[in-house]
Parts: sequence; C-alpha cells; structure tokens
Amino acid sequence: MPESTLTSRARKVPTLAVGVVVGAVVAGGGLAAADAAAPRTDRQITNMTDEVARIKAYYGDTVDANGEHWPSPDSNYAAQVKGVETKARKYLAQQIKHDRDGKKAIVLDVDDTTLSTYNYELETTFVYNPASNAQYIATKTMPAVFGMNDLATWAQQQGYTVFYITGRPEAQRAATAANLAAVGYPVADEAHLFLKNTASPAPYLACGAKCSVIEYKSGTRAHIEDLGYEIVGNFGDQQSDLSGGHADKGFKLPNPMYYLP
Repeated sequence: MPESTLTSRARKVPTLAVGVVVGAVVAGGGLAAADAAAPRTDRQITNMTDEVARIKAYYGDTVDANGEHWPSPDSNYAAQVKGVETKARKYLAQQIKHDRDGKKAIVLDVDDTTLSTYNYELETTFVYNPASNAQYIATKTMPAVFGMNDLATWAQQQGYTVFYITGRPEAQRAATAANLAAVGYPVADEAHLFLKNTASPAPYLACGAKCSVIEYKSGTRAHIEDLGYEIVGNFGDQQSDLSGGHADKGFKLPNPMYYLP
C-alpha cells in the first residue's frame, strides 16, 4: 500500500520475508528489480506460493469471521516491531531531556508504519491497484501497526509534536486522518498530516509534482524544520522513508511485503 504511498508509487515485489528479491514488478506492468541481473534458471527464483506462505507465517496470519486476514500480536513480525519501538522509546526519552524550547518532533510514515496494510496486500495478492487501494482506504479501517499508536501517544505526552508524512494523495486526507484517529494516534490535522498533492504541489518542494519518494519526504521534513522543529526521530517501513536527511535518527520498521524505491 502507499506507506507510504501506494497510490503514488510503482511498487516492486517482492523483497519478501527471507530477504530475497525475486525481481518482478507487479505494478505498472514492467519488469524491474533491486537486482538487475536476470535469473539464468528457475532455481534462482523464490517460488511465489512458498514465499507468500512464509510471509503469512511471519505475520502470524489469522482470519476473522468475515474472511479478512490480520497479523497476530504473538507473531515474529510483532516481536520485531516491538524491538524497534523499545529502542526508539529509549532514544526519545533521552533526547527530550535536552529540549529547551518545546520544538522537538517525530515524523511517522503511514502505510505499514502507523497503519497495517496486511489485509489489503493479501486481498490483492500483493498487486497494487490504485482503484482497489482507494476503495479500501475509503471503506475500511486499517489496524494500527502493533504498538506504534502507543509509542506516538507516549511521545506526544513527553512533549514531542507528532507529524505524519505519507505518499497517499491529497484526496485521501479525510479517510487517512479518520483512520489514524480511530486506532488511537495523536491528531492528524492539516498542520500535522502531509499528503502528496500533484495537482497543487507544496511551494517548498522544488521538484513540484515530479518529486521522487525521497525528494518528497525529505523535502517535507526540511519544511517541518523550517517551521522551527527539530525532528528527533523519523519512522518508516521503507528506506526511502528515511533517506535524504532532515532527521536526527531513523527507525526502520519491518515490511517484507513490497519495496518502494
């Protein structure tokens, strides 16, 4: 899903649970890979059926009465997320002691950083489609990534201002803000939630409507700094959420379901 941003980015699949890049892109109809070398035999390619089964095992796949899939709080995924959160909480607690002007902040990505897209990914067999994605966001409430709502709320209570930067389009602002509120995140109003607006790009983005993910996210973080904030922690499930500077420290959450450059 989008993190960050499925709606605005071509998604490359898979960078799957065992860390193997198979090399096919399912969005956009082209062939792309983190590793440009074409496999010489089928033995060099991870079987998709087997790999999906590994992803489901990693997330502790559970199915509700409506046939929808959810990660388990007892899963290896949940344990890995908790490890990241524990380190982040310790770091943020140390840094806030030195805040003299009340202008420290954290930045959170949305998809698979604050909100879990796991059920959507399984519904679409990891093939992103803008129409199905928009429909899902408009009609369903995604659950919080385990513990991230508690971490964000705790950070706010310690004096941090919480910002969200997502590659979701501006048209999904209301649904995104409502979902974040519904699962216990700090307020995501227009001053704190940044979405991509290709029709009317933010004036602080020199790349305009043609920003790459890194340019868009780092440029938005630079804008937050220009507002007087120090971004102490930046959280994302993709390396592109964290690259480009304008944050003291990045925290990478696990996401073996897709890769967003």
